[in-house]
Amino acid sequence: MEKIVIIPTYNEKENIATIISAVFSLQQGYHILVIDDNSPDGTAAIVRALIPNYPNQLFLEERTGKLGLGTAYIYGFKWSIERNYQYIFEMDADFSHNPNDLERLYHACKFEGADVAVGSRYVPGGKTENWPLDRQIYSKGGAFYTKLITWMPVNDPTAGFVCYKKQVLESINFDMIQFVGYAFQIEMKFAAWKLGFTIKEVPITFVDRKIGVSKMSKGIIKEGVLGVLSIQWKSLFKNYSSLVKNTSINTRIPS
Repeated sequence: MEKIVIIPTYNEKENIATIISAVFSLQQGYHILVIDDNSPDGTAAIVRALIPNYPNQLFLEERTGKLGLGTAYIYGFKWSIERNYQYIFEMDADFSHNPNDLERLYHACKFEGADVAVGSRYVPGGKTENWPLDRQIYSKGGAFYTKLITWMPVNDPTAGFVCYKKQVLESINFDMIQFVGYAFQIEMKFAAWKLGFTIKEVPITFVDRKIGVSKMSKGIIKEGVLGVLSIQWKSLFKNYSSLVKNTSINTRIPS
């Protein structure tokens, strides 16, 4: 068991069967873990019905309510680490992330020295499609703001299409990851960077969802703005590495 794709869902009945089929059609040994937050539209039931078609490849974990993207991923990270997956992916269910790009992220970690591979909209070759102007402004402005405040050398810090080596996730104390929405992605990358891991950005085309409802909200944006300040404040005035490092794991923090 080497590669697993974590897909959090909430009301994704229009997309979930198709995205599962698209990942498995790659025939590259991926497993999928769907984490559903009690979707009222029956997303979990669709996944449950598909499990017999993909024995020991497709897994479903159901939670009691809408508990936040960050907590869903952390649940999935712990689940995957316990089962000894070596490369652990984050991916949306709505095809904004192209399943064909999974292999490019995997290749960056497996063969190109990356510990974290980020599917990036904001490096040469990366782009967005079908985004309204206000969404572009929020996203690009947020990326610039995050880089300015944190000094983290990542052009697309809020990206949610990511491959982590198991060692990276084993090294992060998830109890100290405080954000669940927009800022969660920033905080995870920041923790990995502070722990000395190598982050590589892989250019992708991010396509706005065609089916279903966007989860973006003013609250999520507000969390991002305030969260970035909190992350950097904690880094400047506390030993951030001691907050995120699991001391039982050998990480690459410089002496």
